[in-house]
Amino acid sequence: MDQLLELFWIFLKVNLLSTSGPASIGLLYHEVVGKMVTEGQFVQAVGLSSVLPGSDALQMAMYVGYAVAGIPGGFIALIGSILPPTIIILGVTMILHRLRREAWLSNFIEGLTPAISVLMLFVAAKIFQQGGAIGWESWALGIVSLLVMFYNAPARIVVLVAGVIGVFLFK
Repeated sequence: MDQLLELFWIFLKVNLLSTSGPASIGLLYHEVVGKMVTEGQFVQAVGLSSVLPGSDALQMAMYVGYAVAGIPGGFIALIGSILPPTIIILGVTMILHRLRREAWLSNFIEGLTPAISVLMLFVAAKIFQQGGAIGWESWALGIVSLLVMFYNAPARIVVLVAGVIGVFLFK
């Protein structure tokens, strides 16, 4: 029982003190290697969580928890990893729910909209630059996609169709 409580505390602490990714892996390494798992087990956990789809931090939690205390350990480590962001999101949601009718909040969101739009344009430009030469085909596909989006086509369908067209167009 002490081992399960220690697992819960470690993953709760790691997810409160880091933003996941490489930062959490370094902190987790410091917390568990030599105390709960070997370095070899930890390296296997990092490799496996990097290959599998999904959150690396949650997969690391389940792997380390399982290595330490079996299925209950994996479950407890997962709960310790999920609890901090869940509580934070619930808190923010409750605050925003109470403030949703406030005029300043709607003005704040209206101010965010153009900034996020510009940010998305810059990200798209960077993706285009890293993709290599931009020919007329890329511009045509982008403009057609934009026009279709203006007519309220589902974004997922537009992206999927553009990707399929790209497979054939950019061989």
